[in-house]
Amino acid sequence: MRTLRPQARTPRGLLGALGAALAIFTLLASLVTAAAPAQADTTLCEPFGTTTIQGRYVVQNNRWGSSATQCVTATDTGFRVTQADGSVPTNGAPKSYPSVFNGCHYTTCSPGTNLPARLDTVSRAPSGISYGFVDGAVYNASYDIWLDPTARTDGVNRTEIMIWFNRVGPIQPIGSPVGTATVGGRSWEVWSGGNGSNDVLSFVAPSAITGWSFDVMDFVRATVARGLAEDDWYLTSVQAGFEPWQNGAGLAVNSFSSTVETGGTPGGPDPDPGDPGDASACAVSYGTNVWQDGFTADVTLTNTGTAPVDGWRLAFTLPSGQRITNAWNASVTPSTGAVTATGASHNARIAPGGSLSFGFQGTYGGAFAEPAGFRLNDTACTTA
Repeated sequence: MRTLRPQARTPRGLLGALGAALAIFTLLASLVTAAAPAQADTTLCEPFGTTTIQGRYVVQNNRWGSSATQCVTATDTGFRVTQADGSVPTNGAPKSYPSVFNGCHYTTCSPGTNLPARLDTVSRAPSGISYGFVDGAVYNASYDIWLDPTARTDGVNRTEIMIWFNRVGPIQPIGSPVGTATVGGRSWEVWSGGNGSNDVLSFVAPSAITGWSFDVMDFVRATVARGLAEDDWYLTSVQAGFEPWQNGAGLAVNSFSSTVETGGTPGGPDPDPGDPGDASACAVSYGTNVWQDGFTADVTLTNTGTAPVDGWRLAFTLPSGQRITNAWNASVTPSTGAVTATGASHNARIAPGGSLSFGFQGTYGGAFAEPAGFRLNDTACTTA
């Protein structure tokens, strides 16, 4: 840069020059501010790169079946595949399994997880998923559940349960079809087989499912009933993602939630509903007013336990297509998918037997539905 020698100026001229310089600086600063992008989402292109979302789930790129570039971008509530080069034969293994998970997978554990958990201590494992599909790719949308005789946090587990939410192209699950089953209130085509290192039981949807809230333990119990796991085995992780064979850019997990509720004694009966740690220490009433493309929800939360609840957090999953636009008497974040309502300063405590109310307004697309379940500070609530 060339330096110019300053010229002598009168005070009035000097003030004018300083004013002009200040104006130029302000203009440049405003241009830089306007051009600066919002804080970017995290993009992973390393084959086994990971990052954390919501402070509780791990997003993994997990490219293992191809040397072609694959990148995923983690969002506040899930992830999307932003680059998916290359292809592999459709009669073999897929390119990868980009996914988000709760639990432990190959020595990486999600923050605060209570997995691995012994199956006979798990009462419920509610989960919610919303998928985004694309054209021009060969893939499945697969929810994976991993089981093992030991509480392992590394390597391959003994049994893999796969829930195929969607299948596009000439691909099929491992093994062969062994019939149909009704699990979680839905009908599935069931496949059973092995890939040389573990058993695989697959539940294939007859048509695409873009979003669903369900109990993971329904599929675990169906697997135990088929002799591919035992009650004293461990649930090590639950994962939602995609197995692409060809292309795949644009595929997305729009939202994901997973909670595992434990409290039973290994090898013993379920806990007494009146014991401490009862999974029904709260009740939720969820009333709605629905019109075309919009709705309001009025939520009443009751503490049915014997101790006050301070700093309450009510977690639930909005059905696919719903988005919150504003809320009152509580903060509800994020606006879609797995959300959490937290109290304001004036209603942060719920006394034993006490209730409070909050609400929100939102938009929706498709058929309107209500959340499948609610958790108060990670304790499941009954619904009225």
